[in-house]
Amino acid sequence: MKKMVLFTTLMISMLAFVTSAHAVGSEYTPVPRGEDTITVMISSLGQSKGDLTLQGDRIEWYEGEEADRKFVEHETDIGDMTHAPDGYYIVDDQQKLETFEIDSNAQVLMQLYDRDGTYEGTDIKWNEKVTLGKFLNIYPNNGLLDVSTFPFHLTIKDGKVVKIVQQYIP
Repeated sequence: MKKMVLFTTLMISMLAFVTSAHAVGSEYTPVPRGEDTITVMISSLGQSKGDLTLQGDRIEWYEGEEADRKFVEHETDIGDMTHAPDGYYIVDDQQKLETFEIDSNAQVLMQLYDRDGTYEGTDIKWNEKVTLGKFLNIYPNNGLLDVSTFPFHLTIKDGKVVKIVQQYIP
């Protein structure tokens, strides 16, 4: 009987840990669209003429009902499906890399990344602020989680990226 109680207690504790890993921070909120915000799949980060740069392919990111509409418009072999399977939809009509200069004071907000080399360290923390320097270390670290597979929303002012926000994909 004691073993059963101990086992049940451990299972409940593990379940609480796993579910809390997805509830850290505030709730998910979509990144607002604006004239100065674009969404890209980052191809590379580097230096050009002494400036920090980002190469990326612009995409269109849709969520909710808008994703459902775009999914039905763009996909041809969907049978009787009427909505985007995962609640989001990406359109990439022109696969073309563009180079963007990153402001040295750019704000970076991450949702999910490898914080410490453990699976427990890859929990979701909505809009976690990290320094640009830390982002430059996170991006190539693809051991447990490859953040290059996530879209990023870029806010551009005066020709420079001033904000980088990782888009969470369920």
